[in-house]
Amino acid sequence: MQVARLHGPTDIRLADEPSPPSPAQGEVLLHVGTVGLCGSDLHLYETGRLGYTNANSPFVLGHEFMGVVDALGDDALDGLHEPLQVGQRVAVDPAVPCWRCELCEQGHPNLCPNHIFYGLYPEDGALREHMIVSARNCFPIPDGISNESGPLLETLGVAIHALDLANLRIGHTVAVLGAGPVGLLIARLAVLAGADPVIVSDKFDWRLQKARDWGAAHTLNVDKVNPVAALAELTRGRGVDVAIEAAWADHSLQQATEMARNGGRLVLVGIPPDDKLRIKHSAARRKGLTIMMSRRMKHTYPRAIQLAASDKVALDELVSHRFPLAQAASAYASNAAYEPGINKVILQVGS
Repeated sequence: MQVARLHGPTDIRLADEPSPPSPAQGEVLLHVGTVGLCGSDLHLYETGRLGYTNANSPFVLGHEFMGVVDALGDDALDGLHEPLQVGQRVAVDPAVPCWRCELCEQGHPNLCPNHIFYGLYPEDGALREHMIVSARNCFPIPDGISNESGPLLETLGVAIHALDLANLRIGHTVAVLGAGPVGLLIARLAVLAGADPVIVSDKFDWRLQKARDWGAAHTLNVDKVNPVAALAELTRGRGVDVAIEAAWADHSLQQATEMARNGGRLVLVGIPPDDKLRIKHSAARRKGLTIMMSRRMKHTYPRAIQLAASDKVALDELVSHRFPLAQAASAYASNAAYEPGINKVILQVGS
């Protein structure tokens, strides 16, 4: 089978490798269909690291993916505890918790210290034609959701979890910093949840246009205006109830802190490339901000599927660029360069 491996920063190579063996109990063999390219993938692609995880040997990227079930191990029950079937299209939650530790038993599998994560070193991801995955991490995709939207169910799940942490109420004012796929989905969910106004900042006009298309009341191009001053004017100096940082968590983190009102809520979704959290202590302390750190997602796939199937969140509209697996290196290079018009890159692995 064809496999695209990251051998070092910006070094993706295609190779032929043996197909996986038969799935064991509780596993399925998946024929990978489509794979989304995520911002965290770009960190690994550009630097060979993500947070304190260093890729010390070649491995396979890709944690946003869907595929078709090719073979089943015994007791292959999906994430809803239903039997999986050969030929089913499924979206896969890439985080496989142990389900036995204190945090898993308390309902926080996203914080499991014993988990593995498909596509994060050293666990190989989905940029390959076939892979074995945990059946429990598979969620059947209904007919109304396309193969290209399938990987974005993971992205939508991340956005849902961030909004859960935001404790959003109808009529709250919200600022979303960063209009990449996660930020755009967060903004769309905030609109659906009754936030008003939703204000989005980014440096790319095509992303800001998509935010407006999806209901954002105001957009701010950070290369053209001071976003903190502009938001202060929009809110008459009050700030917003909830500020959600969904960019690269550098200077945008301090901007989010300054945008939040006194007593407001700050949700941090973006991952800083240097693994440093920089924020003026006085700004956050004097405002008495509640700061929430968002890690992946938990219990979100059924909601993500429901939202996508109802067309309340048009996942297909986010897909802007498509590449075959053989052009994985070009796909990553294009996304890293933020070529004009890029929102979401999809790699088409199987038919």
